[in-house]
Amino acid sequence: MRVLSAADEAQIKAHLQDAVLSCTERCLYHSAKWAAEFLNSFPSSDGDSDTDVNSPISNTRPPQTPTSRTIQDATELRLEAREAHKYLLAKTYFDCREYDRCAAVFLPSILPKGSVPHTSSPSTASKQQGKGKARVSTPSKPKVSLDGVQELSQKSLFLALYAKYIAGEKRMNEDSEMILGPQDGGVTLNKELPGIAAVLEEWFNNLPTSGRRPQGWLEYLYGIVLAKGKNEKLALEYLLRSVHNYHYNWGAWQELSSLLGTVEELTQIVNRLPQNIITFIFHITASQELYQSNEQIHNTLTQMLSIFPTSAFLQTQQALLHYHTKDFDEADEIFSNLLITDPHRIDSLDNYSNILYVKESKAKLAFLAQLATATDKFRPETCCVVGNYYSLKSEHEKAVMYFRRALQLDRNFLSAWTLMGHEFVEMKNTHAAIESYRRAVDVNRKDYRAWYGLGQTYEVLEMHSYALFYHQRAAALRPYDPKMWMAVGQCFGKVGKVSNAIRAYKRALVAGSYYDASVGSSFGSAESAGLGGGILDPEVLYQIALLHERAHDMAECAAYMELVLAQEEGQDVDDFAGEGGGGVGVTPTTSKARLWLARWEYMRGMYQRAMELANELCQDGVEVEDAKALVRDIRARIERERGDARA
Repeated sequence: MRVLSAADEAQIKAHLQDAVLSCTERCLYHSAKWAAEFLNSFPSSDGDSDTDVNSPISNTRPPQTPTSRTIQDATELRLEAREAHKYLLAKTYFDCREYDRCAAVFLPSILPKGSVPHTSSPSTASKQQGKGKARVSTPSKPKVSLDGVQELSQKSLFLALYAKYIAGEKRMNEDSEMILGPQDGGVTLNKELPGIAAVLEEWFNNLPTSGRRPQGWLEYLYGIVLAKGKNEKLALEYLLRSVHNYHYNWGAWQELSSLLGTVEELTQIVNRLPQNIITFIFHITASQELYQSNEQIHNTLTQMLSIFPTSAFLQTQQALLHYHTKDFDEADEIFSNLLITDPHRIDSLDNYSNILYVKESKAKLAFLAQLATATDKFRPETCCVVGNYYSLKSEHEKAVMYFRRALQLDRNFLSAWTLMGHEFVEMKNTHAAIESYRRAVDVNRKDYRAWYGLGQTYEVLEMHSYALFYHQRAAALRPYDPKMWMAVGQCFGKVGKVSNAIRAYKRALVAGSYYDASVGSSFGSAESAGLGGGILDPEVLYQIALLHERAHDMAECAAYMELVLAQEEGQDVDDFAGEGGGGVGVTPTTSKARLWLARWEYMRGMYQRAMELANELCQDGVEVEDAKALVRDIRARIERERGDARA
């Protein structure tokens, strides 16, 4: 990416300023906040005190650009001018959270409350979605008259339909029972979606003959509605249209990212995206959410930070990239600096609390919980921070209470579902843990922690085939995380697929070189297959050896047992490691391998080698009784053979 010129910078500022105004007018407040923060993260944007009055960015009216709000067709300008007073009235109703009243300003008869017949059922909807049709509504979709809709400006129509959508979401949450209750989870639906979809579908069908230019906002709303109806393929198409027609609506980019489940899907749409600075930011964010952290991503992020050096959003993405690669110290430092810069910023504090939890920084986590609670105790992020604090103190009931509170505030808050699942595992409530993890993957199928949690929970229930499926999903999302492959290997071993288990454990050895075992993972203990400095995890090697023993390949088993012993001194293994390290020293795993080798050498008649290994065990003070018994057997065998030789 080339360095921005002064004209480029002025143009981006104009776009961001336009985005703040346009998103605020349409009540998309989170997108407006995102744009405003970027607008104020330029090096010279601190109050614009050093801006010359004759410069392009000193004008209150932004320059005319292809995505600027000043460039609209004459029809839209005329309609917006005619609706100006009614629009102000509708927006004030929206701001006062009177959503149905807001929608009724422009759509008094087209979308009455309860317009969706109660005969609609999720099953009939799913059948239509399975056929890939554009409609997310049921066959009994309400008949609507669009005579009044065609006379509305796109801005007014968006606000009315968006208000109706928010009203439906509000009623859906009100109708839902308690978290993890019998009626919780997919039973209650947003009953306004079919009506909204019907209006938008007809509007887009009439667009080619209307002579009106699409602005991107209705495409964004239709994409949301289609995604809610599980028609993800068509939703992706409309969201792509949205970001092409209006580049700076960050909400559309977020919805687009939520539809991408794999790196391959992200790669497929890259060439279909508009070529501008927001696309670079989107690529960083989408890659981070897919746990990709390569040199290209970091270089792009560094370039973006050179343009927006004080952007809290970009710094958060940088911290999360370090978090996903288990560089917790670096992520902790970035989040700490962000907290110093803006102590009232709650965004992503739940991720910071995860880092402090893994590092067992109880004092820091307590301070973070206190600070977040003082700022806003009714934010899901705050509840997750407090829940993590109680979890670190092993007060799991209190932790669950706060995670439930987070979900009462936002039932789609991913961190709370996953963390609550962890707590139920600690409390041995496996059924509640499974349901929590399932809800987490329903919200975001890219959450490897939830897939891994499901696998662990089914292992506890000894349902290893189920556990294998979920561990494989987690490993697919985190192919360079050794812990995922160790879990896959263990499950393959439990279901009797020895060769597959060996391959999975070898993948864990390879993946282990990407992580430093001095820090823990984001779930459970701090085990890792990569111990740094070219050292391999003795436990993984030992498991591979045992699997070869199960396959009756004793020579290969012995070879891997020797590799386990080699890790005590940090000897190199050319197939997997590059540089030698200091070794892991004597561990229970290496002692078990030493005892196995001693018995193996004894069985082969290599008494001297067997005696050396057994004596080493006695000196180490590990497996002493078995080692002493083996020494006695070796001596007796040697004496007996000597006696036979004399006879």
